[in-house]
Amino acid sequence: MVSMRAVNEFLAQRHVAVVGVSDATGSFAKTVYRELRTHGYDVVPVNPSVTSVDGDRCFPDLASVPGEIDGAIVMVNRDVSASVVRDCAARGIRRVWLFQGIGGPGAVSDEAVRIAREHGLSLVEGACPLMFLDSPGLVHRVHRFVRRHRGALADRSRQSAA
Repeated sequence: MVSMRAVNEFLAQRHVAVVGVSDATGSFAKTVYRELRTHGYDVVPVNPSVTSVDGDRCFPDLASVPGEIDGAIVMVNRDVSASVVRDCAARGIRRVWLFQGIGGPGAVSDEAVRIAREHGLSLVEGACPLMFLDSPGLVHRVHRFVRRHRGALADRSRQSAA
């Protein structure tokens, strides 16, 4: 279940890295990157195979990004997500979002979740951040509604009382 407290804490930050973003046409990670920028976030692209995204310098890893990073959205295959979470912990990034779209595990793996918990990181375990932005598109509003209806999102009232 996705914790609304973790979602709200993550989205309250403004300087975030999107790990696994590419400049490829049709890349959903690129869509997330662009939407975050459109919503006022200072977004840093991270991918060892890409030099730029939308004309912005892309860093090969989190260690190469200058300055502070408030959070990281992990948009890589679940087979390598644990390594990225380790890099987050080593870099001092306290908020991690393991991306999960419709129909697959995305970046969520038992090992990545375990590592995040061992390091005391605030973790959004699955879901798409676009569902929670102000004025999400229709598809993301429907996705959020379906996930909440299925019990995959924690009730906001219970989260605010916790």
